[in-house]
Amino acid sequence: MACSSSSISSSTTPNITSKFIVFLLLLSLQVHLLLGSSLHHKNHTSFRPNREIHKLRTVEAYLKKINKPSIKTIHSPDGDVIECVLSHLQPAFDHPRLRGQKPLDSPERPSRGNETTNEKSFTQLWSQSGESCPDGSIPMRRTTKSDVLRANSVRRFGRRLRKPIRRDSSGGGHEHAVVFVNGEQYYGAKASINVWAPRVTDAYEFSLSQIWLISGSFGHDLNTIEAGWQTDAYQATGCYNLLCSGFVQTNNKIAIGAAISPRSSYNGRQFDIGLMIWK
Repeated sequence: MACSSSSISSSTTPNITSKFIVFLLLLSLQVHLLLGSSLHHKNHTSFRPNREIHKLRTVEAYLKKINKPSIKTIHSPDGDVIECVLSHLQPAFDHPRLRGQKPLDSPERPSRGNETTNEKSFTQLWSQSGESCPDGSIPMRRTTKSDVLRANSVRRFGRRLRKPIRRDSSGGGHEHAVVFVNGEQYYGAKASINVWAPRVTDAYEFSLSQIWLISGSFGHDLNTIEAGWQTDAYQATGCYNLLCSGFVQTNNKIAIGAAISPRSSYNGRQFDIGLMIWK
């Protein structure tokens, strides 16, 4: 029995030892992986707040740059804040070549001959109470932190999220109606546009009504000047308004980018705005 017992013990010990070693190796590997995962998670979670802090600081610096000092503040019923900014402090004059200069006098409106019209100046919510900006200033809608964060970054704020749409496009869920005229040379155009407030929810969904002046073709040489109204799920969809380099506003009654009021209703009253672009 002693010999038999000794024989069994000598034959099974290596297996037990090897299994024990393998178990220790597996346990060590699992502990290493858990520690590594925990360390990675810790580094990842510590990195994200730093990245978010940097993003918020970038947004705040950008807002400080584009929201100019004002001489008067007007609170609109829809929550917008309108700042009356001295004309020579608007964003266009941040450009090195324009810095220190002042806007030129507004150009004269083109003569319309014997044409008569009953058009009235359209109003906006912020001015319906009788508020206005003093002469020598322009009304600017204050850009908020949430405006920029909805675009995900300062770089994307004010940039197009959608692909350019051709005038003859019929796909991609795009529904449109276009009236156009071709000619050799034009110095301006005028249109009366019905005003609505359609509801959009998707980030790439938008609704607009506008007048275009086009130079070039619908390719790489396309240049346009566009004016109108747009609803686009609170997304900035292009180089618009005072953030366009070189765009100078002289009118002290219209806050570009602020809500137009009143608006048309289905089977109800209809309201238009008159737009004219000329050289």
